[in-house]
Amino acid sequence: MGFDAGTYLEALGHRGPAAPTLETLRFLHHRHLRTFPYDSALNAGRGTALWAGVDIDPDTAFDEIVVGGRGGVCYELNGLFRLLLEELGFDVGVYGAGIRQMDGSFGPDLEHVFNHARVDGEPYLVDVGFVGPSYLEPLSVTAEVQRQHGSRFRVVPADGYHVVERSGRSGIWQAVYRFRDKPRDLAEWQDPSAELEAFARALAGSGILVRGRSSATGQRVLIGKRLLTVDDGHETVRVLTDPAEHERVVAEILGSPAAAATRTSAGSGR
Repeated sequence: MGFDAGTYLEALGHRGPAAPTLETLRFLHHRHLRTFPYDSALNAGRGTALWAGVDIDPDTAFDEIVVGGRGGVCYELNGLFRLLLEELGFDVGVYGAGIRQMDGSFGPDLEHVFNHARVDGEPYLVDVGFVGPSYLEPLSVTAEVQRQHGSRFRVVPADGYHVVERSGRSGIWQAVYRFRDKPRDLAEWQDPSAELEAFARALAGSGILVRGRSSATGQRVLIGKRLLTVDDGHETVRVLTDPAEHERVVAEILGSPAAAATRTSAGSGR
């Protein structure tokens, strides 16, 4: 059917006017994360060309994700959401980020594709294409602490970057990713740097699939067999050694958008 804002809003459970306000942005952001899962399986056969499709075909991506129900990767989910926000009258653009790795280092500056938006002149980070754990609602670009569903967030300057940091109930602050306050053009991903290509080779060689979906109060992130659950700021980690349980969790995370909307509508308030 191709990209259609009305169908998109319906899939997100939005009723009534969708004015370009912070309230609308918050609602759509959270519902997007709850409705459409992240799924890195799409990249399994791409080798080092992970970002080749960063300038998405809106109609194809819409039909496959919003209508068809498959998961997506960062540039697909954020790309579709950016188009929706533009149609609703939001002032939006693209950022690139390097994600914090297990050893505390950061990936290349263009590893992750996400959005930014201005509402009443104030900048907000908008990211519905990150597996998490991360912010469920738009994040103001400030070092002041922002509380969301049991977790705390802040955006602090460091070495020429802005670093998004998160703290759960444990009180320990950890970086999520860092980005430069520099609007990006999608063409920048078409000619990847040597660093970005090396990073892609390492990811392709690992063979680890990453899936995730948000809930009303947290997120579930499955990296290989390692399941991280965040609920109201409380975190638990389990390794799913039983193949049947692993298969069930994957199915739950990658369930259809319609099913996800049904599961989460009770807590939406709309």
